Amino acid sequence: MPTDRLRGWSVTLVLTLIAGVVRLWDLGWPSDNGTPVFDEKHYVPQTWQALRNGGYEDNPGYELVVHPPLSKQLMAVGQWVFGYDPVGWRVMSALAGTVCVLLVIRIARRLTRSTLLGGVAGVLLICDGLSQVSSRVGMVDIYPTVFVLGAFAAILVDRDDVRSRMALVVAEGRILDTPFGPRLGVRWWRFAAGLCIGLSLASKWSGLYYVLFFGALTIGFDIAARRAAGVARPWVGSLVRDVVPLVWAFFVIPLLVYVASWLPWIASETGTDRHVPAAKGDTVALVALLPDWLPDWIRGMAYFQSKVLEFHATLFTPRGNPHPWESKPWTWPMGLRPMLYYYESGASAPGCGTNDCVGAVMAIGTPALWWTAFPVLGWGVWRWITKRDWRYAAVLVGYGAGILPWFTDIDRQMYFFYMTPVIPFLVLAVTLVLGEVLGRRTSGPERRATGRMVVALYVGLVVANFAWLWPILVGASITAARWNAELWLPSWR
Repeated sequence: MPTDRLRGWSVTLVLTLIAGVVRLWDLGWPSDNGTPVFDEKHYVPQTWQALRNGGYEDNPGYELVVHPPLSKQLMAVGQWVFGYDPVGWRVMSALAGTVCVLLVIRIARRLTRSTLLGGVAGVLLICDGLSQVSSRVGMVDIYPTVFVLGAFAAILVDRDDVRSRMALVVAEGRILDTPFGPRLGVRWWRFAAGLCIGLSLASKWSGLYYVLFFGALTIGFDIAARRAAGVARPWVGSLVRDVVPLVWAFFVIPLLVYVASWLPWIASETGTDRHVPAAKGDTVALVALLPDWLPDWIRGMAYFQSKVLEFHATLFTPRGNPHPWESKPWTWPMGLRPMLYYYESGASAPGCGTNDCVGAVMAIGTPALWWTAFPVLGWGVWRWITKRDWRYAAVLVGYGAGILPWFTDIDRQMYFFYMTPVIPFLVLAVTLVLGEVLGRRTSGPERRATGRMVVALYVGLVVANFAWLWPILVGASITAARWNAELWLPSWR
């Protein structure tokens, strides 16, 4: 790791402060005449219910309770502090988005062993349009993102910790005491990763994908560590020594965290659908398959989860009548179909200096960043295959966990903001490539100078692109001509 710890934390905290200012700037704007915008209309009232009731929703009129409660419980903290207004709806999202920047800086620094590149990653994430918008709305997508990043960071620290333990065993001459390699004892960083994955799952069901992908990544790291240490049978050794603790950390712990997020609902008398099985008995789907001796709360929770699953399993795109802003996952890497969250024009959007003004919020990825996706990811795959570069492998696993599962059901209604948890991994992939452009510290001065110039020009391009998009990321009043100039592609309209 870099030895400039003070400089590393100084860069981290300064950029995190900048991220906080950018995310929190004029957070109360826009609103729909004082009411929520876009899908805030679902989550903001549910959050108010959770605040009022101590952590659960109770109004069957809002039957669209299709996500776990943790995101709404966290948003409820903002409403508790600031009240039922746009700042209260959004402040926790803005803080979560700010923490994402902090985590990305530290992750990139660990991946590249460079404080400079850690700072570059932070700037790139600050200047991503989709991350900016997702951090400024009262919706749930930013919360699983911050917990996924926390899990990824913990996995990387665990990898380094395991290799340090292996190095100690090798130095002591004990590596061949058994063909399976040493037992590694308690791995607290892996426990932390499992805890974060559980928090992600308790925020949104898409966190389940990371249980599987990050579990496979961790096993891959363990096998590689045993092989590098000279263990005679690294694959079997990892199976014998590592898999069972991994099941505990990545499956049992997340399940316990997920159930814990439902405790207010479990303890309630008025929670939505809490007592449906008790009232209707075994006529309720799925509940009839459960043994009678199970506690009532388990039967009630099974019913609720089955209703949520039914909603997601039947959320299809209507033939001939699609949602005007839905998109499919093959368009997401390039951000070809963003989402319009808010739009006002004419007299409803004054302030641009003319009578023809537009105020809009569009969830759109910064093109200077997103349009590098295919070459950057392709280079990452190449480096993984030809050079066995574990850093690209790790980042690609995180990126794939956020997008590949959506290809399994392409008839489902899907939207670009589902890519929110993927943004940090795109940033990390770009940062790794920029690290190769920059060159090693041992490269000649001319090579390093050229690399710094290219990296600076690219980062400047991303910052300039973000500044250009700023009005349509925060709902500022602009002229109709400027609005049209913001829409670079026909698919953005």
